[in-house]
Amino acid sequence: MKIAHYEQGYPCWSELASTQYEQAKVFYQRLFNWQYQDMPLPQGAYAIASLHGEDVGAIYQQQAQQNMPSQWIAYFAVDSVDATITAVHAAGGQLLLGPHQVGDAGRMAMFTDPDGAKFAVWQANNHPGAGRFDETNSLCWVELVCKNPKTARDFYPQIFGWLPRISSNPDFDYTEWQLADVSLGGMMQMPREWGAMAPYWMLYFAVDDCDATVEVASEMGGTILVPPNDIPEVGRFAVLNDPSGATFAIIRLSPVL
Repeated sequence: MKIAHYEQGYPCWSELASTQYEQAKVFYQRLFNWQYQDMPLPQGAYAIASLHGEDVGAIYQQQAQQNMPSQWIAYFAVDSVDATITAVHAAGGQLLLGPHQVGDAGRMAMFTDPDGAKFAVWQANNHPGAGRFDETNSLCWVELVCKNPKTARDFYPQIFGWLPRISSNPDFDYTEWQLADVSLGGMMQMPREWGAMAPYWMLYFAVDDCDATVEVASEMGGTILVPPNDIPEVGRFAVLNDPSGATFAIIRLSPVL
């Protein structure tokens, strides 16, 4: 389904900062059948990925001097970047980048929440964000992997107006972030055995066949962090690193009955 507008607080764009820009383009093209439009930049390189003629995300060159790992960043739609900056500061987060005007496309800023997880926001003008969402080879879910769920449950509702819906199972509590009773993302607590790993937002991309996609990723130099597993009534998922170390997830969603 083509998306022409995102309401405040909904995930709307995915962006990969990669230390292996050209290799990343080849990897995700093979994995998700993405096509690219290279955009000229004064420094570095930026490519917009498209699916069925619609923009779905971007890959850009992570500058070596920044000494940062490859990583996926989730963007959320906002009505006002300036108001969001004020709300983030008041709630204990930090502004990392921006605000920047991106031509006539829109306006962006990047933050860390109080736990240290990075996220970005997008105030659309002529570019709403991803033109495809929740379909094969596009972003379908975002999940905060954090150390302090209570802190996140205090922070994000102040920024986006989300309401947390908590479900418990024998292994761990899981939070669904909701707007108007629609679940748009989730949250889980980072296991202690993960040690000093920084909190992050995990991006999930929908696929037709989880196992086959894992095989392709492995053939292309990706690493399997969590092998294919079934989530009852949700789907079959796996967690991967691309060849440069960026973490992401794929999921074959169960049919909606």
